Amino acid sequence: MVTVLKPGVTEEQIENLCRWFRSRGLDVHVSKGKYQTIIGLIGDTKQIDTELLESLDIVEAVKRISEPFKNANRKFHPDDTIVEIGDVRIGGGNFAIIAGPCSVESPEQIIEVARKVKEAGASILRGGAFKPRTSPYDFQGLKADGIEYLLEAKKITGMPIITEIMNANHLPLFEQVDIIQVGARNMQNFDLLKELGHTRKPILLKRGLANNLKELLMSAEYIMAGGNENVILCERGIRTFETYTRNTLDISAVPVIHKQSIFPICVDVSHPAGVRDLVPSLAYAAVASGCDSLMIEVHPDPTKALSDGPQQLTPAQFTELVGQLREIAAVFGKKIV
Repeated sequence: MVTVLKPGVTEEQIENLCRWFRSRGLDVHVSKGKYQTIIGLIGDTKQIDTELLESLDIVEAVKRISEPFKNANRKFHPDDTIVEIGDVRIGGGNFAIIAGPCSVESPEQIIEVARKVKEAGASILRGGAFKPRTSPYDFQGLKADGIEYLLEAKKITGMPIITEIMNANHLPLFEQVDIIQVGARNMQNFDLLKELGHTRKPILLKRGLANNLKELLMSAEYIMAGGNENVILCERGIRTFETYTRNTLDISAVPVIHKQSIFPICVDVSHPAGVRDLVPSLAYAAVASGCDSLMIEVHPDPTKALSDGPQQLTPAQFTELVGQLREIAAVFGKKIV
């Protein structure tokens, strides 16, 4: 249930009403927009007499919400979430490109990529240190060393970094990581999501390989329920009967997420493509659909990559793509720095 308050309501009036809600065992979430204040109620709201509530002088409207995701619901929050990572902002009209190799392979490799993607226009450096792979015999990442190499690249270039976490026990290793990524295979690892809810770091939550958008939003709800509202959702393609591409990019997820929730949404265009020549077309479509961020894999020599080489762009290809994306973004009122 949400209670929309009239303009000009005082802080004391808001607190008195919140105290009354809490006395009835409800959790209260106050969202103050530019023109309206909304009080979201979580719990058994059947006991609340909506007609009585609407009769109060300070109340403009009362709405019951049927969707199970509450904190993330657009009806709870009038404004978009803007996630800030240093000087970089994602959401609310702000756009950022996340780029880097699938896996961190050496200090030289990640530093070289960082310099080149930053020069081309990327704002955030990505790189996998812990790699969940289908086969136990494939490269699993450099783990703690990989994070150290990312931090070295961050120190040299000044770029914020994002990398994937596999286990809540690894959280101490992520203290200096700017954005923690939850991969598709861990989208419904609820114990991990609960732990991330107790942090205040931005979390990029990838959609699972076979999960619908409601399930993605419910996973985000786990993080928000712990008090962390710095959530970025990521569409990275879903598994369908199509075999030409690695996954099927659900481009409709972008407007649906924007309509239903407050989250900024990033589109990973490398994993649905599976091959680098499809990456530009998917990136064009993602920007045109209204996404707030792109994630693109870049490697200095994809033929020698230890993971996902066929889908990674070379630095020269990435530079050319960013130039094209700048023109497309401008049409839709967005700017790539």
